[in-house]
Amino acid sequence: MRLPVALFATISAFAASPLTAQETVYELVEVSTPRYDSGSERFLGDAIAVPEAPIPQGIARYGPFRVIDAGHAALVDVTDSATPGAFNAMLRDYPAIAEIAMVECPGTEDDLANLRLGRMIREKGIATRVPRGGSVRSGAVELFLAGVRRYAEPGSEFAVHSWMDDTGRQASDYGPSNPANARYLAYYTQMGMSPVKASAFYAMTNSVPFESARWLGAGEMAMWIRLDDTPAG
Repeated sequence: MRLPVALFATISAFAASPLTAQETVYELVEVSTPRYDSGSERFLGDAIAVPEAPIPQGIARYGPFRVIDAGHAALVDVTDSATPGAFNAMLRDYPAIAEIAMVECPGTEDDLANLRLGRMIREKGIATRVPRGGSVRSGAVELFLAGVRRYAEPGSEFAVHSWMDDTGRQASDYGPSNPANARYLAYYTQMGMSPVKASAFYAMTNSVPFESARWLGAGEMAMWIRLDDTPAG
């Protein structure tokens, strides 16, 4: 599989400072997880200018996830074959997480694992939210669709394009009924789209080659899927 070149953010250490009796100390934890068989890739890195939302450090790290508090997590990086395991580890330690903020989401290096992760998000009843300035691109769009409730704040954006497998072939190189394409149609219907809407949405994403992207705002995304109203405050 061809892997993209990307720079990954590192977490800076904080200088020690005196604490009052009422302050809580959190330890930033990184959990390593096993990897699975790889699939096609769909990734759009930061070479293209995208809106910037603050990247949360959180209180714990699980692969591309950051735990914000007991009920909230953020997705801030590319997913890969290890991410479903990281997600399971996160929910094992923080079982009350009910919402994932999708802040800086370039896509995936493994579409099969990514679709597995989306089904896990849906099964756990977790909502997905793109904050103002958040960017959800490529395979990460499937994870946004997985939310049992989906919020896209004004100023959020999405990018779609075709996937590419490890032989260099894209969706258009396979027949409509080929498993390489059928798995996405099945996924979209599982996420609540009608078969007709799923087919149209998939055709729209694949109308753009892997090397390019089509950019959508929250309003255009709402033409394809139901978006919930963002709660006040």
